[in-house]
Amino acid sequence: MKAVVQRVIGASVRVSGSLRGCVDSGLLVYLGVALKDDESDADWLAEKIAGLRIFEDAEGKMNLSLKDVIQDAGETEASIGVLAVSQFTLLGDARKGRRPSWGKAAPPEEAKRLYEYFMGKIREAGLRCESGEFQAHMQVTYTNDGPVTILLDSRE
Repeated sequence: MKAVVQRVIGASVRVSGSLRGCVDSGLLVYLGVALKDDESDADWLAEKIAGLRIFEDAEGKMNLSLKDVIQDAGETEASIGVLAVSQFTLLGDARKGRRPSWGKAAPPEEAKRLYEYFMGKIREAGLRCESGEFQAHMQVTYTNDGPVTILLDSRE
């Protein structure tokens, strides 16, 4: 399972012009599910993302996780969270030729199941989780804060 994690100020996803999910701040996670992925991959990624210390503390060091930021903000910041967007193109292999191969991506039924399982694990970690729409053409808008972008792979 692969994820591109971006620290964001404002992120939203639209499908056919309608808002599907948004966060005012937090993390935008593009998630790709590979052929041999299972719940343990989603568990690892959700735990890693929930605890990833990529937010600045009072001294300007990246030392806080999203959970820490939410805890520090208290009840007033209900719009801090994770926007999870399924993206099978993360599994594209473009080493040969010019057209990527999608042979390493999980079949849609299994990918959807694990994408939903992943979002459930994020919620179990106490984080708000918004989403895109699986297998839909989406428009994602965001402002990368930092910029901070982390690549995660449950198999590497």
